[in-house]
Amino acid sequence: MALSRLAQQFADEIRQHDWSDAPYRADRAGHNRADDARNYPQLPQLEPHQTDLVRMNVMWVTAQVLGYNDPNLDVYEYAEACGVDTRTRAGRPRSGSITAGLRTLVDGGYARPGTRFEA
Repeated sequence: MALSRLAQQFADEIRQHDWSDAPYRADRAGHNRADDARNYPQLPQLEPHQTDLVRMNVMWVTAQVLGYNDPNLDVYEYAEACGVDTRTRAGRPRSGSITAGLRTLVDGGYARPGTRFEA
């Protein structure tokens, strides 16, 4: 199933952003360290696995809102579109690790954004 236009746009922004120095600077949408001016102070850079965790958290936050508003959201497809690795080292789909970061309800829906576990 194809992502909604809004979900695809969120994913495009998340995927193309350089998250490697996210904790060290407030930045515009679409930051890429390669575009920084030579005289821009070089800030620390996260390790690749740390950068992946930041990207995954951003994906989860936006997926929570998208899933609440779109019951047809395929969170694995969305995660992949965001640049989040959804496969094990052997190439199989991760079992539950993508959905584990979402607040879901007993009926399978998503908790209302801004709440812990309310419909």
